Amino acid sequence: MSGIGERYQQETKYTREDLYGRARQRHRRAAPFKDYEEPLAVIPLPEPELGGNVDLWEALRHRRSRRSYNHAVALRSEVLAALLWATQGISAGKGEILFRTAPSAGALYPVETYLSVRAVETLQPGLYHFRPEHFDLELLKKGDHSRELTAAALAQNMVQQAQVTFIWSAIVARALWKYEDRAYRYIYLDAGHIAQNLYLAGEALGLGVCAIGALFDDEINGLFDLDGTDETIVYMATVGVRAR
Repeated sequence: MSGIGERYQQETKYTREDLYGRARQRHRRAAPFKDYEEPLAVIPLPEPELGGNVDLWEALRHRRSRRSYNHAVALRSEVLAALLWATQGISAGKGEILFRTAPSAGALYPVETYLSVRAVETLQPGLYHFRPEHFDLELLKKGDHSRELTAAALAQNMVQQAQVTFIWSAIVARALWKYEDRAYRYIYLDAGHIAQNLYLAGEALGLGVCAIGALFDDEINGLFDLDGTDETIVYMATVGVRAR
């Protein structure tokens, strides 16, 4: 008997007969951006520091998953702004669509960005939500949550050492209305594009980045008060000042 992964792969394949011949399901279309009604604070981000001494080809050559960080140093807020812009920044607009620095199937952008901040200049430790359309952060919970996040990431201690951890969720309805069950394929692809942008931006800025797929989904969903169905965690990555 095939497992759920194999069944999903088979049942979400496109065929000419299926794609053009079957009746479509009806799914609600979710809003393209998420805002919290009562965040603890809204913090505008500074102008991104888009620089570094490494060009694209060198960044590609030297990109690695780096897990050793200098725990005692704080990340500058301009650098964090550059990383956020590199992963989900608005780069252009066409009508109502705001294109971003990472591609998304159908320009639907189902992936949301959250941060667990441990040591960033001008930002208090806490859990944040990034709003790309305003280029700011919503403070959701105060305090250093890196221990909880480490435990939820199968005790990978780099989470506790990192200056900041990026956490990506998916609002499934943003893609489901158009792509039906195949939407989940595209959501995971989208998250991968975003993570690679973070890797390359981190490499250009001399930072360490390590993506994490091994995690207890609902422990992290609970930390961010997500229901795990309509919106659910899909991926995360640590960012830190490299240990010398």
